[in-house]
Amino acid sequence: MSGKLNITGLKNSGLKDNQKPVIIAGPCSAESEEQVMQTAAGLHEAGVQIYRAGIWKPRTRPGSFEGVGSIGLPWLTKVKETYGMQIATEVANVKHVYECLKNGVDIIWIGARTTANPFAMQDIADAVKGVDIPILVKNPVNSDVDLWMGALERLNKAGITKLGAIHRGFSVYESKMYRNEPIWQIPIELKRRIPELPIICDPSHITGNSDMIASVSQKALDLDFDGLMIETHINPSVAWSDKAQQVTPTQFKEIKENLILRSSESNSNVFETQLQTLRSEIDHVDSELLSTLKKRMDVSSAIGLLKKQNNVTALQVSRWEEMIKERIEMGEAQGLSNDFINDLYRAVHRESITLQVNLMNKIEAEQKKA
Repeated sequence: MSGKLNITGLKNSGLKDNQKPVIIAGPCSAESEEQVMQTAAGLHEAGVQIYRAGIWKPRTRPGSFEGVGSIGLPWLTKVKETYGMQIATEVANVKHVYECLKNGVDIIWIGARTTANPFAMQDIADAVKGVDIPILVKNPVNSDVDLWMGALERLNKAGITKLGAIHRGFSVYESKMYRNEPIWQIPIELKRRIPELPIICDPSHITGNSDMIASVSQKALDLDFDGLMIETHINPSVAWSDKAQQVTPTQFKEIKENLILRSSESNSNVFETQLQTLRSEIDHVDSELLSTLKKRMDVSSAIGLLKKQNNVTALQVSRWEEMIKERIEMGEAQGLSNDFINDLYRAVHRESITLQVNLMNKIEAEQKKA
């Protein structure tokens, strides 16, 4: 499925074309006018043109700080008047949208929880009809690219053409390294479906750890993302929300200055020739790989037939556990990561079991007819 959104681009909002990579920075939450202005001063010095701050903070459990509310919007307006920055904040309902429009907020974004709710998204889409304000949509909490696209489509059908996406990672039951697993293939798939859509990476929410922001930011740019949204606080140690994932303006400036910017293409004929040679080699290897996978599935089908004849279940958990352990060890010996081998063989095993079950059901149906 390809995206057919009517997107005119976000050039005038500093989110596309010559502004790449766009940098959006500011505190997780606006806490006071002093905190907002001090942070803005440091970011202005670092060359930031788009200032973000959370006004309303949807929290997982009640009792946590849920934002100062609308009283913080004039603080953002003061940032715009003082430093010439564009201002941005998150909205979760229609009331938030109206408050932002009334206070001259330049860019709004939809949070992950709201993106996952089609009813809430439709209400917001109805509220912004006739006002083509730039809107960014964070990925839903679960790794569902169609749900993400659906939120974008609702806004687009309401007349919003200045659209962008924010990749902030996905909630999983258990994550060893990240606050929200990046699962990079999801935003990559979104980019494939809607090539003209700007995608901003939010390394703060992905990592939950300020020490990891630089590395995740670099990876996002290496994957040709259009920019970054980095949470920055004048004094993260006393922040009222998400203190562990915020950096100081000085730290932000260091991260920004150390980013390596790469081009998505090269003007070198030598490079293009070498690249095409290597890609041809990849094509040849892939052809052999697919032939090998076909042979493996043929063997799986034969095993399925044998199981059917002997009234044995398709799934053999002990065999699967033994096999994945052995394959991971074999992969390590070849220099392949455990995660890669695990993901690869889960997909292969899933297809093998599906083949066997379908074969058993087909034979069962034919026997009943006979």
